[in-house]
Amino acid sequence: MRKDVYDLMAFLAVARERSFTRAAARLGTSQSALSHTIRALEARLGVRLLTRTTRSVSPTEAGERLLQSVGPRFEEIEAELASLSDLRDRPAGTIRITTAQHAVDTILWPALETFLPQYPDIQVEIAIDYGLVDIVAERYDVGIRIGEQVAKDMIAVPIGPPLRMAVVGTPAYFAGRKRPKTPQDLTGHNCINLRVPTRGGLYVWEFEKNGREVRVRVEGQLVLNGFTQILHAARAGLGLAWIPEDAVLKDVEDGRLVRVLENWCEPFAGYHLYYPNRRQAAPALKLFVEALRYTP
Repeated sequence: MRKDVYDLMAFLAVARERSFTRAAARLGTSQSALSHTIRALEARLGVRLLTRTTRSVSPTEAGERLLQSVGPRFEEIEAELASLSDLRDRPAGTIRITTAQHAVDTILWPALETFLPQYPDIQVEIAIDYGLVDIVAERYDVGIRIGEQVAKDMIAVPIGPPLRMAVVGTPAYFAGRKRPKTPQDLTGHNCINLRVPTRGGLYVWEFEKNGREVRVRVEGQLVLNGFTQILHAARAGLGLAWIPEDAVLKDVEDGRLVRVLENWCEPFAGYHLYYPNRRQAAPALKLFVEALRYTP
């Protein structure tokens, strides 16, 4: 491999990982050797590519320009090399996924129980994150999010049915309290909030009835960052939860939770798997997409 090519790969690894430690581990080299490689590249180019502090590494303006211009070309090369596994007897590779816990519980686990035993040379890495991650910048192969949250420049594949939300609380919580009749009535209740980093704070509860959309910023004693924790809090009687319907149906049927505002919770687009619009997806990714594709 030409030195210039290796040096560019080294720079891309550090710029994407924002860490010499993680980049060195990915490249199979030492931090000191990697640091020397970057310094040599900067010296040859006559410009600084990375800003280093004791806690972080980030591209300079010149580094960001190089990352944006050269990075996609290397990604195309990597994708073409990965496609050569078509010639293998068994597809192989690693699929990195960013998604939310509810999608893992309802979509991914059932699919992986069948998919992974069929393809023993394919590895799957799952990162739970309620934020809207830039999968290209963060080096994920795919993301899984609600359909309306997927960027327009991505290839999106439906992997689940439409979803509904539910507002629930325990019988004890409602004792002595009026049950809300409209979304606006929630302002008088102790509600359990969901923190979503990329939405700038707390998730606004969304409702719809007869084509009328209503968004309510609720208040309460608890702020959590996942539906699993919110469900536990609701079952404990700590407030009202706004949560996917399928997670609470059994609780409602058994009387552990009481549902309100059901006529304000209309179905919406379910989970979609999405990935960058590249010329050719790796064979392992193609198989994974088809394994999860939802057909009504």
